[in-house]
Amino acid sequence: MPELSQETERARSLLPFVGVAEVTGPSMVPTLRHGDQLVVHWGARVVPGDIVVLRHPFQQDLLVVKRAVERREGGWWVLGDNAFAGGDSTDYGVVPQELVLGKARLRYRPFGPAQRSPLAAVRWALSAVRPVFPDRSASRRLRAR
Repeated sequence: MPELSQETERARSLLPFVGVAEVTGPSMVPTLRHGDQLVVHWGARVVPGDIVVLRHPFQQDLLVVKRAVERREGGWWVLGDNAFAGGDSTDYGVVPQELVLGKARLRYRPFGPAQRSPLAAVRWALSAVRPVFPDRSASRRLRAR
């Protein structure tokens, strides 16, 4: 879950509708890991399966990264990819559309201190930057719960 405010992220942005957010916590494992950086398209149209950045319904100064699973009356049903982490619509219900700020377009994994060997550096280089695609199986996970 990114912990910076939307205004802070927009201020650091080079483009008017693109910003960066950092992932903290395990709620989106295995898709996103703690420390991953996301390039976020603020105000983008959301479709089911997209990874979105939203304001937490009860703590609106906290930004949260979740997967938009299903459009429902009143907003979006969002889930984390890690079913054991919690902190999604199973806890707080449907998220109003106005709290969904944008969707993740790209994931970047920073180079870690444990990646000192040449082989580790090559592995990091091959997997550090990846586009974030919608997961169409998200609605199946919702029906399974």
